[in-house]
Amino acid sequence: MAQESSQAHQIVMLVSDNSNPFEVACAMEVFNGGIAPDAAALYRVRLCSPGRRARMREDLFTMVTADSLAAVEEADTVVVPNRPDVSAPHRPAVLAAIRRAHARRARLVGLCTGAFTLAEAGVLDGRRATVHWLLAEEFRRRHPAVDLTPDVLYVDDGDILTSAGSAAALDLALHIVRRDHGAKVANRVSRRLVFSAHRDGGQRQFVEYAMPARADTSLGPVLEWARDRLGQPLTVAALADRAGVSVATLHRRFQNHLGTTPLAWLTAERTALARMLIETEALTLEGVARRSGLGTTANLRALIKRSTGLSPSAYATKFSVAQRET
Repeated sequence: MAQESSQAHQIVMLVSDNSNPFEVACAMEVFNGGIAPDAAALYRVRLCSPGRRARMREDLFTMVTADSLAAVEEADTVVVPNRPDVSAPHRPAVLAAIRRAHARRARLVGLCTGAFTLAEAGVLDGRRATVHWLLAEEFRRRHPAVDLTPDVLYVDDGDILTSAGSAAALDLALHIVRRDHGAKVANRVSRRLVFSAHRDGGQRQFVEYAMPARADTSLGPVLEWARDRLGQPLTVAALADRAGVSVATLHRRFQNHLGTTPLAWLTAERTALARMLIETEALTLEGVARRSGLGTTANLRALIKRSTGLSPSAYATKFSVAQRET
């Protein structure tokens, strides 16, 4: 979809009431912020809204756009920014404009919860997409026909692209520039923004670890007992003995009430502890592996990589408070 410099690619950004101005600004800065100062503009960006006025999130201000929804009919790319209230149905006119753009093969881009708008328009059924990790379960519940990939920063599914949380709008916009005009131009833009041209690890590194529910009170005591001893040798047999049940019964209770096996639960708890230690303690990898009960640095590396998409050292660079204080 690369364009000649004399023919700018037409990008139209849909803005509606309660849109988050951050995503709008991210896309504007990448596509309309002097992307190619030594050549004619590669993109022409226009803002449109159903009534040419849109109240931004929490009534911060009212944005007045130059164009109405009619601008969507001329767009090569249509960008759908964030919509905080994902439970409220979108305006029928907006959804119809998105469907018409899709039918004529315009590129569609959903920033953060813009994926909800695209899904509501019906253009994401059977397609890959992503959304902010906090809203992944809600998205799956409301749009089961979409192939959701919740642990990445963005998904490029050809003519439909979606990004995760707000800052991932920058990742996706830079990816689009790279796809349209190559790495050299994208790297130029990333340097101007003082933002990495490619962030490793996806969303997994930012997901808050949720402790499992304790619906079965008979499991509560053994879970607490195990959490207090994660750095010690623990076996499923030891957990069963502590719970006063057979190994088979323990497996059944874990599956029924936690949806996992005792060993998988224990590994997840130790991995979560390892992440916390990396974030808060000035320990070597050997010390983290020992304190968390993961045993070896090889096992630690594999499990941190699986849970966050990053190596332990990369995770520490991003999130370690202890490292920043030393």
